[in-house]
Amino acid sequence: MLVKTYASAVQGVEAQRIVVEVNAGGTVAAGKQMFFLVGLPDKAVSEGFQRIEAAVKNIGFKMPRLKLVVNLAPADIRKEGSAYDLPIALGILAATKQIASDKLDKYMVIGELALDGSLRPIKGALPIAIQARKEKMKGLIVPYQNAREAAIVDGLTVYGVKNLIDAISIMEGQPNIIPYEYDTRDEFKNQLNDYTEDFSDVKGQENIKRSLEIAAAGGHNVILIGPPGAGKTMLARRLPSILPPLDLYEALETTKIHSVSGLLGAEASLVTQRPFRSPHHTISDVALVGGGSNPNPGEISLAHNGVLFLDELPEFKRSVLEVLRQPMEERKVTISRARVTVQYPASFMLVASMNPCPCGYYNHPDKECVCGPGVVKKYLTKISGPLLDRIDLHVEVTPVSYDELAEYQPADVTSEDIAKRVVKAREIQTERFKDMKDIHANAQMSSRMVREVCQIGSAGQTLLKTAMTKLQLSARAYDRILKVARTSADLGGSSDIKIEHLAEAIQYRSLDREGWAG
Repeated sequence: MLVKTYASAVQGVEAQRIVVEVNAGGTVAAGKQMFFLVGLPDKAVSEGFQRIEAAVKNIGFKMPRLKLVVNLAPADIRKEGSAYDLPIALGILAATKQIASDKLDKYMVIGELALDGSLRPIKGALPIAIQARKEKMKGLIVPYQNAREAAIVDGLTVYGVKNLIDAISIMEGQPNIIPYEYDTRDEFKNQLNDYTEDFSDVKGQENIKRSLEIAAAGGHNVILIGPPGAGKTMLARRLPSILPPLDLYEALETTKIHSVSGLLGAEASLVTQRPFRSPHHTISDVALVGGGSNPNPGEISLAHNGVLFLDELPEFKRSVLEVLRQPMEERKVTISRARVTVQYPASFMLVASMNPCPCGYYNHPDKECVCGPGVVKKYLTKISGPLLDRIDLHVEVTPVSYDELAEYQPADVTSEDIAKRVVKAREIQTERFKDMKDIHANAQMSSRMVREVCQIGSAGQTLLKTAMTKLQLSARAYDRILKVARTSADLGGSSDIKIEHLAEAIQYRSLDREGWAG
């Protein structure tokens, strides 16, 4: 007897329907192979028969001595992982007439079986649920640990089952399993921007707060330069709290990436906070950008719609930092392998921090730098020019004095206050770029757009020329200054870039100044 059921394969952050065809017929002599699995399965899929056989017997059903052929179609797509156990098991039971088969092709089924028939969670439940809705399936059957995640998708009936018996009862039409209910929009509103860290915790550092406000308002990349203990990491960790709130589409897109990576727990719901990823400096280039034999999202994709924080930037391997260049420009990463090419989104804000020298005290107001001649410049050259070219704001962080730390003052500026100004500036940019595809913030402007959007008067040209000459700024600083000045003007509600906006932008180009490192 031939039966069909449906599973799903995840490629990148999208899912594709897989037809599971099971044919049972013809007896098999003792000692001969009885199970044949075709359709380009990997080792984990092929080993599934041992799990399926044990699970079927342990819940009281039989594995008759029949020739079983299972085809996973389309056959030219590689099938990976153990999530095909449940649909294959149901197909075998239906093909051998141990359960009803009339409802089998109306559901998309996914799940890994344990030997006792219970189910273990899988990766990628959210994109699979989205695909099930596109295919207009009657429902989706997943392990109960993944039910909350899958139920994020509106208009789809999701059944969370604990074991093979529960899945069989759905096929038999027994009403003991009820669909999982989840109000996506209500949950989204309740948890939106629920951050534990706030800028009200930061004492002093008003100039740094201002620079991060500009970075958030324009989507600019930023590097913080300062001695140990100056508060670089503390400030960076609070940046997501002043970014504009995620909209529902961004939240869904972010959740899909974390779902595919297996980072959503059993009680996972929609990601409502902008991601903050802080990989260690020993990370490999594959772990950062994504890839592997079975491609998975890297840290830059996990930071999509949020912040990627690289602490102690010069300590990262040069090869690791260089792979950032193209994704920072294109805001996506394409991973090509012999059999498959996948694409992951990677639209993130880069926030980096570094000491000004190996000892950390170059230009410190109180402590003396012990680094030898030329050491500071050599330390800074660990960061390539092309990477620095993609960072708009270079901010020098100075230590907070004892008096500022010891003095108690009630918080007068909170993350919520700053976020309101940021949102207003982003609304101006949304209107400005409404007719431009994939441009949402000032930092994303091309050189041609900078000439159109960031026009300055003769006084501004004079100031910028003087700054470029006297401060010996490099040519690459020109566009960056204009972009940052445009964001400063947006925060001030000004349609024109004024002198004060340019002056503020010029001060954020520390690493472009000739002689800064001695």
